[in-house]
Amino acid sequence: MKRLVTVVTGGGRGIGAAICRRLAADGHDIVIGYVHDTRAAEAVADEVLEAGARSVTVRMDTSVEADVERLFATAEERLGPVTGLVNNAGVTGPLGRLADTATADLRRVVDVNLLGTLLCARRAAQLMAPRGSGVIVNISSVAATLGSPGDFVHYAATKAAVDTFTLGLAKELGPDGIRVNAVAPGMIDTEMQEEMGDPERARRAAGTIPLRRPGRAEEIAAAVAWLMSPDASYASGAVLRVSGGR
Repeated sequence: MKRLVTVVTGGGRGIGAAICRRLAADGHDIVIGYVHDTRAAEAVADEVLEAGARSVTVRMDTSVEADVERLFATAEERLGPVTGLVNNAGVTGPLGRLADTATADLRRVVDVNLLGTLLCARRAAQLMAPRGSGVIVNISSVAATLGSPGDFVHYAATKAAVDTFTLGLAKELGPDGIRVNAVAPGMIDTEMQEEMGDPERARRAAGTIPLRRPGRAEEIAAAVAWLMSPDASYASGAVLRVSGGR
């Protein structure tokens, strides 16, 4: 059997790290794309190795085309043909109203969350289509349908675009044997909340969630793992909401 080689962007922390650990346990060799924290990425790589899978880390920015090319080239040179992609890298920028948001923050959110997703999916499609198989999972957000007023409507807009992109790309690549889906997390208790300047945000939001708690990164990883597995062989173009009922 050929090895499963999956690229995970933003794989050094939070949801991305949980995805790397879960997929490694399921038999995937993992390429960890990360932008800043080398120590964290290497720690995840060690966990992948402990799970019995191979791993390589690549420092890169998904919004930079040359970095995306290098990410996939490294994957193919070091581990073999890429069979999967998890487009997990994303940023929110500071919390607040759109009227108070700096243009640089708007541009960065669009560049990473939308352009980065497009660039990585494009490169994956170029490699997978001639081989007749592959799986792409995009990480969206319930913000795409909730709008997130007062927090980050610009982030929500990019995730709505990811949902539309997922559906369109699934239809485009289906004849090539490639499945494309998305997972839309709700409020997940990760370090991202702290980076937004509100470390208690996830726990404080528990009362607004039907299940009365924020989610865990491992719960998102489980959804990704299912979509990448043979059990989801007829699922394509789906956006799987994992949000505690929101």
